[in-house]
Amino acid sequence: MREPVISVGIVNAVELRVCFNGDYTCETMPASGPQVIRYRNGLVEWKGTLHNEFLFTPADGANDSFALEEVTIGIGFHWERKETQLFRGQLRIIVDKGKLQTINILPVEEYLKSVISSEMSATASLQLLKAHAVISRGWLLAQINKRKGTNTNHQTSYYRTDKGIIRWYDREDHTLFDVCADDHCQRYQGITRQTNDKVRQAVDETCGQVLTYNGQICDTRFSKCCGGVMEEYEACWEDNHIPYLMALPDTADDSLSIPDLTIEENARKWIMQSQWPSFCNTTDKRILSQVLNNYDQETTDFYRWKVEYTQQELSQLVNTKLAMDLGRIIALHPIRRGKSGRIIELEIVGEKQSFTIGKELEIRRTLSTTHLFSSAFVTEYVYGDDSKIPERFILHGAGWGHGVGLCQIGAAVMGNSGYDYKAILLHYYPGTSLSTICHNP
Repeated sequence: MREPVISVGIVNAVELRVCFNGDYTCETMPASGPQVIRYRNGLVEWKGTLHNEFLFTPADGANDSFALEEVTIGIGFHWERKETQLFRGQLRIIVDKGKLQTINILPVEEYLKSVISSEMSATASLQLLKAHAVISRGWLLAQINKRKGTNTNHQTSYYRTDKGIIRWYDREDHTLFDVCADDHCQRYQGITRQTNDKVRQAVDETCGQVLTYNGQICDTRFSKCCGGVMEEYEACWEDNHIPYLMALPDTADDSLSIPDLTIEENARKWIMQSQWPSFCNTTDKRILSQVLNNYDQETTDFYRWKVEYTQQELSQLVNTKLAMDLGRIIALHPIRRGKSGRIIELEIVGEKQSFTIGKELEIRRTLSTTHLFSSAFVTEYVYGDDSKIPERFILHGAGWGHGVGLCQIGAAVMGNSGYDYKAILLHYYPGTSLSTICHNP
C-alpha cells in the first residue's frame, strides 16, 4: 500500500517570510533563499506575479527544507508564542478569508516523527514513544476518513438558546487541509523540535500500526493528564458512545473502584483529595521532563490545581466571554458531570440572569483568559459582609485537558515502570486490536 500524504495548515497571515534551504521550484520558477510572499487583491503575490496559489516542491525531499517566520504555537493557551519553524516537504500557499494560508504537504510517517517530538520530549522512553506513534497515526487517519465522509455520524457542534449554549470543538473545522499544526489537532512543528534516533526508531518500528475496533481505525484521543480517571468521548464531543474511549481509573490495581463522580458530593471529595494511586499522580521531574517540552513545564500542579478569582475578575471575564450581562456572579452550578468528574454542563448564576454553558472546552474557555486546565473542578465561595454575593471564587480542579483516551503523563509513568507499548495501549483503549494497515518504509 502506498504511504499516504498529509496536508497540515501552519500559518495564516497577510504577509509571509519564507527561507528555502535548498533548491525548490514552483512550476518552472526556481525558489531559493529568503522570499516574501504577500496577499494582494484576493490573490497570492510572489516575485511580482499574482496567482490563486503557489506550490513549492523541493528537489531533495530528504534534505531540503523551508523556514517560516512568525509561527504561533499554543494558540489561545497561556504558553502562546511565536517562533521561526523549519519544515520538510512541499509548501502550498493559498488564499483564505483575506489572508494567506500556508500548507505543508508531506508523508504521514515523516509527519509523525515531528508530532512525537512536538507533543513531548524526544528523550521519553521508547515504549511511550511507540505508543504515541500508534495513537497519533491512528487519530490522524481516522480524521482523514471522517473528512472523506466515511463516518456519517457527525452531528452539529453548536446549540444556542436564550438560556444557554452547548458547543464542542473538533477537527471537522478544517476544510482546506487535513489537520492544523497546533494543539487543536496534534502539535506539529516540522523539524524545529529535532527528532532523535529514538523517535525515528519508535515511528519506524511501528510503521503502519494503528488500533482498530470492529475492523475500523480507532479515533485515538489523548490529553496531558486525566487527573486519575479517563473520561468518556461523549462527555467532550458529540453524543456518540465509543466503546474503547471509556471512563476507567488510571491505575495498575484493577480492584480499586472509583466513586460515581457524576454525583456532586462524590466529585467534590474526589477532586479535593490528591492521594489516589493513579499513574499520572507524579511529581517526578525526570519523568515529567520526558513528556513535557520546556514550555509545557511552565505548567505546574496539574494533577490537582487551584485558580482564584475576585468577584470583579470573574464577573468581568464571564460577561466578556459570553458577550452578555449576567451582573455579579452568585454561583457556578454544575448541572451535569461526566464519569471523570469533568463538568459537561455548567450553570453560571448571575445577579441579573443565569446562563448555561457546555461542553468541557467551552467551560474551560469561558472561565479563563486562555483555558482552565480542565473542567473537573469544584468551587469554593468566600463571602464578606454580603452573604449572598461571593467576594472570591476558588476553583479546585483535577487534570490537564479533556481526559479522553491516553493520558500522556500516566503513559510516561507506565513506560518508565517497564510496561511495553502494547500494554500501555491496551490500558487506555480497552477492547482494541493492534493492526498494520500500510507499507513498510
